Amino acid sequence: MTSDEHRRKDVSSVACAVITVSDTRTPETDTSGALIREMLESRGHGVVGYDIVPDDPERVRERVLSLCDGAARVVILTGGTGLAPRDTTHEAISSLIEKRLDGFGELFRMLGYQEIGAAAMLSRAVAGTRGQMVIFSLPGSTAAVRLGMEKLILPELGHLVALLR
Repeated sequence: MTSDEHRRKDVSSVACAVITVSDTRTPETDTSGALIREMLESRGHGVVGYDIVPDDPERVRERVLSLCDGAARVVILTGGTGLAPRDTTHEAISSLIEKRLDGFGELFRMLGYQEIGAAAMLSRAVAGTRGQMVIFSLPGSTAAVRLGMEKLILPELGHLVALLR
């Protein structure tokens, strides 16, 4: 099967949920969550859920698990991927992932290095699958969200979902 034949099965519209992990952001101040939703919708994807969840690994896990049985095929989280004591999104998400997409974090940090230098190594962005759901965890900065969405998530979203069918 050629690459073109393989890509014909890609999904053109994916149901997505967005979770901002933060103790301080509100719907009015959550620029990163708003950017993710805007970028998804501008590419024809649906946003079937949006939440702001405190930096608490158990609450993050619970929220993602509750989405696994719903309409969302993809969950994109923003925030909590750094090294500060309250940054525990990586631990919460890593415990849920059944198949890691190691290339996502590696490529994200490589692209980040091109933009911000060595500080990119501080990101613990991660992605993987749980059942038929794809989970992405991005940093909380709007610039990092834009980078991850434009360069990695949006170009492959429909293909990833098609592969899990």
